[in-house]
Amino acid sequence: MPTIVFASPKGGVGKSTAAVLLATELAGFGAGISMIDADPNKPLSRWAKRPGRPAVLEVISDVTEDSIIDVIEEAALKTPFVIVDLEGTASMMVGYAMSRADLVIIPVQGSHLDATEATKAIKLVRAQERVFKRTIPYTILFTRTSVAIRTRTFQSIEDEFAENQIPMLRTHLHERDAYRALFAFGGALSGLDPEQVSNIAAAIANARLFADEVVKTLKPKKAAVAKAEEVA
Repeated sequence: MPTIVFASPKGGVGKSTAAVLLATELAGFGAGISMIDADPNKPLSRWAKRPGRPAVLEVISDVTEDSIIDVIEEAALKTPFVIVDLEGTASMMVGYAMSRADLVIIPVQGSHLDATEATKAIKLVRAQERVFKRTIPYTILFTRTSVAIRTRTFQSIEDEFAENQIPMLRTHLHERDAYRALFAFGGALSGLDPEQVSNIAAAIANARLFADEVVKTLKPKKAAVAKAEEVA
C-alpha cells in the first residue's frame, strides 16, 4: 500500500499541515490511514489528541531512527495508506523513511531559501535511491501561497524547478486560517465551526484538489508495478 513521506531539511514549511490535510481528506472517503509522527515536536500527536480525529485514522508516535523502517512496513500491512511526517532536518531517520516511500512530498514556500533546502531534500532522495537500488518518486508542493498574488520571486523559483525537470504538484496549498485552526481545534476541515474560522469551504476545496492530485500521482507507479509483476 502507498507510503507517502513529507520531508524537508527546513522546518516551518508546512509538512505537518499538508500531512494532516491529506490524511483527513483520504479518511473522509473511508480509507484507513496510518500516520507516523517522526517529528520530535510531535505536531501530529498533539493534533490527534484533540476531538474529531477520524476513526479510520491512527497516529503512531513511538518511532526512532532504528525502528522507522519496521514501523512503516508494519503500518503498510494494516492500512491502505501510510503517511509519514518527518523532522525538519536531514538525518538518518529521514533517509530511512524516504527509502520506503512510494512518494516523497517536499513542501516549499515561495522563497529562495526554501528552494535551496528543497534541493537538499532532492539530493537526499537520490542518495537513498543509490543505496537501496530503487526509484523513489518525489514532487514539490508549494505551501502558504497567495490565492490572488503571484510574486516574481515565486515565479522565478517555479521556472527554475521546471528548467531542471523537478516534478511539482499543480495544486498549491494556499495560506488559510482554516489550516492553522486544525491544530487549535482538532479534527478535519469539515468539522470546523464557521463562526470561529473563516473561508472553510475554500480551504476544503483546496485540500481536496491536493489530495486528488496526490492519489493521481501515485496511480502510474502502481500500474507500473502491476505490469512488472505480470511480466515476471
